[in-house]
Amino acid sequence: MSYILGYIVSDGCIHKRKDRKCSYVLNITSKDREHLLKIRDVLETNYPISRKYNSQKISYFQIQISNKEVCQNLISLGILPRKTHNLNFIEVSKKYFPHFVRGFFDGDGTVYIYRVNKTLQIKAGFVSSSPTFIKKFNRQLCGEMGIPCKNIHKVFSKDKNLPQYSIYFYIDDCERLVKFMYGDNSSLYLSRKRLVFEKWKLIKRRNYIKQNYPSKIGWRLNEKVLA
Repeated sequence: MSYILGYIVSDGCIHKRKDRKCSYVLNITSKDREHLLKIRDVLETNYPISRKYNSQKISYFQIQISNKEVCQNLISLGILPRKTHNLNFIEVSKKYFPHFVRGFFDGDGTVYIYRVNKTLQIKAGFVSSSPTFIKKFNRQLCGEMGIPCKNIHKVFSKDKNLPQYSIYFYIDDCERLVKFMYGDNSSLYLSRKRLVFEKWKLIKRRNYIKQNYPSKIGWRLNEKVLA
């Protein structure tokens, strides 16, 4: 459930119905229908999964859960309607925080292998529209991983006027992140993202020489080669 909470922080929202007083609906979206099926199974519900299209006519899948108890529990935890504008940090205990991180990563995280000066590197990151959330998330995650806090980058997305705040992890810190998120061998994760980390393990095992890897300063000039 901590995983699902993290996933809802990124790819979920609570919508207040206009036609019913004090009535809410939980929407959870994904590009991967199979992943939504896993989430639905964990929630022990049979709400249908429907196909939707965004403004660029790109399809995605959505499950809508009109369960009063579920929505009220999420609101009490800090998942409020219009959370893009009012999301604060979600308090999660240390025991369950790795699951929460993995859920948030599968929604609003990214990982890819790219090339700088003909040398392969790996980069993973998290993004949020809430500076309050990402600041505290950064502090807790890096603290529990035993590394210094990451710099927070502020950018504007192409299709939104809202700023986005992101943190990034490179090579050794990526490997620490993998152990932190997947260390308990949980079966609930997005396969296509974990596969990138697995590809990196194979690259490193075959021809990785640490001293030949360039500084992360060159990440802005990277060439994405695997995703």
